[in-house]
Amino acid sequence: MAGATHEMNAGGKLASLLEANSEKLLTCVHCGLCLPACPTYRALGDENDSPRGRIYLMRGLVEGKLERGDAFVNHIDLCLGCRACESVCPSGVPYGHLLESARVDAARLKSGRRTLVDRITGVALTHVFTRPALLAALMSIARWFRDSGLARLALETRLVGGRLRFGLALLLASRSPISTRHRNLGPEANGSPRADAAAPPLRVALLRGCVMEGLFRETNRATERVLARNGVEVVGVSGQKCCGALHAHAGLIDAAKELAKANITAFLDTGCDRIVVNAAGCGAAMKEYGSLLSGDADFAGKATAFSSRVRDISEFLAESGFDAPSIRIDRAVCYDAPCHLIHAQRISQAPVDILSSIPGIRLVPLRGADVCCGGAGIYNLQHPGLSREVLAQKLCSIAESGAELIATGNPGCIMQIGAGLLLDGIAAGVVHPVELLDAAYAGGDLDSQL
Repeated sequence: MAGATHEMNAGGKLASLLEANSEKLLTCVHCGLCLPACPTYRALGDENDSPRGRIYLMRGLVEGKLERGDAFVNHIDLCLGCRACESVCPSGVPYGHLLESARVDAARLKSGRRTLVDRITGVALTHVFTRPALLAALMSIARWFRDSGLARLALETRLVGGRLRFGLALLLASRSPISTRHRNLGPEANGSPRADAAAPPLRVALLRGCVMEGLFRETNRATERVLARNGVEVVGVSGQKCCGALHAHAGLIDAAKELAKANITAFLDTGCDRIVVNAAGCGAAMKEYGSLLSGDADFAGKATAFSSRVRDISEFLAESGFDAPSIRIDRAVCYDAPCHLIHAQRISQAPVDILSSIPGIRLVPLRGADVCCGGAGIYNLQHPGLSREVLAQKLCSIAESGAELIATGNPGCIMQIGAGLLLDGIAAGVVHPVELLDAAYAGGDLDSQL
């Protein structure tokens, strides 16, 4: 994404990121192949809520043919940002970059008339997610509320409704269906590491993340154990922060850039060979730091070097190789592809190969496995109605599959699908693929409720 300021130029017109990327808008030939791939177009049937339609709006804004008003803001806001259109586009339109550019304008245009949810989101992203100590404290409270039984009690007694009720379900869905029997053990819990005398071990740094370390720390520990089991040296990274993906999606591009700079400095200072990420949305954002900071003379080169080292955990294991596990997990499992893994990072086979390597797992097909679940960061809280409509299709597919477990590699997807299953009374759990691999190495149990 080309760097640009948000100041008024000499003519009094907003010099926006969208204008700086205007040439990319011209790559769209308006063929319409993106329409069937777009969840919001399928749900609403409005051309303005398709990728092609939104690009028309962006061009209209840049060319002065469209007023900077509610129509532009509303249709840009309703986009899930799943980037499924990129996978089917014959012209290679960088829709994800254009959307984030447009959202910078949209955020400024609605700054004086934001909803309560917008205000809360803005405060959280600007004043909480940028402060690791404060974020860790709040996440600790959230974990206690989740694990104490109070969250489930509040859900079952219907103490709250609407978005708050769904929020409770999201929180409860962040708890893994895999038991904690081996969770607090060190890397040796997975047995002896693979020996490779021909080469020194790769030095890998793991993004702990904000939501991952806050609500999915078991997945982080499982990732560390899997890496250690496969002969990888995991190095610590002090000073790492939130990846900035949520900020970029919300149009808070300056905050996203500052977080990116902090992470680039922290990770590159370790001298690591690879940067491993177990959250698809974070991985996609970090692989695009080079684009995000392309206009920054001090960080452009370092950002490109950083992004070249980023790997999703499944991608890394596929590249470096991993030991086949020996412990059986006798479950029917379907794989649901996170949008920012399959569409943004173009990784589709590696997670399936990991699951296929686990003895006992019966992989069952999932209709629409490459279709968005409706989570999209905090979209499910900003646009609950449309989010649930998109989620409903996913839940139907899961019910049809007969799967006992849904494996997916992104925290937002785990929470969104898990919340839907919980509220709809579908007896299935959602888990990260690396946790299943870890359990197959170390013998972790699945909760009896599944």
